Amino acid sequence: MVLHAETPILPASPLRRLPVVAIVGRPNAGKSTLFNRLLGEQRAIVDEQPGVTRDRNIATARLGDREVLLVDTGGVDDRPASDVSKAIQEQTWLAAEEADVVVALFDGREGRNPLDGELVRRLRALGKPVIYVANKLDDPKLDAAIADFFALGIEEIVPVSAAHGRGLDILAERLEAALSALAIDAAHEDRGGQSEAIAVAIVGRPNVGKSSLLNTIVGYERAIVNHQPGTTRDAIDTMVERGGRHYLLIDTAGIRRRARVREIVERASVVRAFRAVDRAHVVLLLLDALEGMTDQDARLASYVLERGRPLALVFNKWDAVPPEGRDQNRYRRLLAEEYPTLANFPVAFISAHTGEGVESLFPLVRLLHAGSQKQPPTSKLNACLKTATRARPAPAVGGRPLRFYYVAQTGTAPPTLTVFTNYPENVPAPYQRYLEAQFRQAFGWFGVPVRLKFRARPRRGSGQQMPASR
Repeated sequence: MVLHAETPILPASPLRRLPVVAIVGRPNAGKSTLFNRLLGEQRAIVDEQPGVTRDRNIATARLGDREVLLVDTGGVDDRPASDVSKAIQEQTWLAAEEADVVVALFDGREGRNPLDGELVRRLRALGKPVIYVANKLDDPKLDAAIADFFALGIEEIVPVSAAHGRGLDILAERLEAALSALAIDAAHEDRGGQSEAIAVAIVGRPNVGKSSLLNTIVGYERAIVNHQPGTTRDAIDTMVERGGRHYLLIDTAGIRRRARVREIVERASVVRAFRAVDRAHVVLLLLDALEGMTDQDARLASYVLERGRPLALVFNKWDAVPPEGRDQNRYRRLLAEEYPTLANFPVAFISAHTGEGVESLFPLVRLLHAGSQKQPPTSKLNACLKTATRARPAPAVGGRPLRFYYVAQTGTAPPTLTVFTNYPENVPAPYQRYLEAQFRQAFGWFGVPVRLKFRARPRRGSGQQMPASR
């Protein structure tokens, strides 16, 4: 691997201190429907089955002139029936504690429930602004049903229908008033230099340890961990800092073969995991060291590369591999033999359970991100092209030689090179891969997809111009 010390790490997307609004309530009160309505898109999974939202789902939403971080949570339950249900409760209350303002959602159609009283009691103990909302009131004639909720000692309840959008303007006004009273300045609050972050998507098959890795990095159970595959249904965003650099970690639902994805909930989670790849600057593909690389893993890697994202292969559960099998070179050799297209991508060996090797992922992420932003001088790109084509001339096209005149970088993230040739549509795929490998090796694009585009050289007098040199 070639390291270029002079290569700067360019700023990633700026992150500001946004006020946090958490939506809490009983299962099936309509929290995810309200979340999606306020967000303006289908971000949270909505299903008739209670308890579908297992982890917190977070997104930026605009309420009037103000941007907020909107947090959807699992339902509040005083008698969780399983370990997963208990973990959902912990996640819900952690979200409420982290929020600046809480929206407490009642099921207005069903009426007051003993759980609502417990919810109000616990929220009061937090000592922060709470806006109480009665949902599923599609018709103003139903608003009288909220009278029973005043017995809980609530001064105001906002009647809404999240499904139909009724009453959301009033809810937005109450949220704006509560946030203004807190005087949170999203544009100027000092967060200790938090002005940029690298977004990192953690993807992989179910139960390879994605959420365990996230929890190990963060230091507490940010994501629910359970031995049941697919426990993480939504993508979860978490900010961490290492060495003065900020990273936005995106944990995703386990991605299965499409034939095995049966439930609507699982299908939506897989789509969301793919979207997480699109949001990321760098992708960590987590693999099970006990199973090795599988065809499904390779397909996931191919998707990441198709999307132009830098990729690292991370073998997890390294601590569970018997001592006689802990040969990293053997793993790399098998990877090159069985999946040659992935042979030159960086490989890491970690244990999310013990923490072994976890911290080494951050320098790797920085290197991959820097590589995706790299812009070598045009003169060096053309010197590389000249050397590569002389060392291995391209095959002839219909008996006529295939010539390459010039190359220029026309994009970053991923690095995109436009190569001018006499027959752009006839460059054989193997030769394209050869040129890509030469550029990758020459400029240290290790683990970074390099895209080549072939164009005909502009004719003299055509008015077309070649890309400018750097």
